[in-house]
Amino acid sequence: MSDALPDGVRRLSIDGRERLATRGAPVYGEPQTDEGWRAWDPGRSKLGAMLELGMDLGLDGGERVLYLGAASGTTVSHVADFAGPTYAVEFAPRPARDLVGVAEDRDNLFPLLKDAREPETYAHVVESDLDCLIQDVATRGQSTVAVRNRQFLAPDGRLLAAIKARSEDVLVDPSEVFGDVLDELREGYRILETERLDRFHDDHLAVVAEPK
Repeated sequence: MSDALPDGVRRLSIDGRERLATRGAPVYGEPQTDEGWRAWDPGRSKLGAMLELGMDLGLDGGERVLYLGAASGTTVSHVADFAGPTYAVEFAPRPARDLVGVAEDRDNLFPLLKDAREPETYAHVVESDLDCLIQDVATRGQSTVAVRNRQFLAPDGRLLAAIKARSEDVLVDPSEVFGDVLDELREGYRILETERLDRFHDDHLAVVAEPK
């Protein structure tokens, strides 16, 4: 566990309590400071929850990032506030339209209306040897998605994944689901750290890993 935060992420008093914050244009009605720092709500962001829980994500700031499952841009907007080039993959057209709007205020955020299960469809756009792959997809076969997209990571890059048990199987105990997903992830990754996110997100497991 680590209390270190990436450059560009702070803990600030906002609305009378200490919150994670990044500096950028607001996206989802989050409270802000007069200096433009906006609260990062861990209840609406799995990556924010991972930082709030003190996981060692290996982020320093300025990383080149591929974000899978960007949705309407809640979390990836915070990532783009402190990262370098950030490629944001979203499959559903409606949230992807919102994501495009978020990117209008962030020159380093590149929305891609693509399916994360088919990395060959965006391999010609996304850089190779990226520093970080962040995954938050609501689909069965989350480990397969991570392994297929490993091709974009540098040898010393990191996978930061939020695994949704109910996306894999609604009838099986989440702990059993997580065990199976981790076994499958080990086909392409070394697992560095895991943490249940139930304090903020029910039936989710955070995974930090590096490519083999």
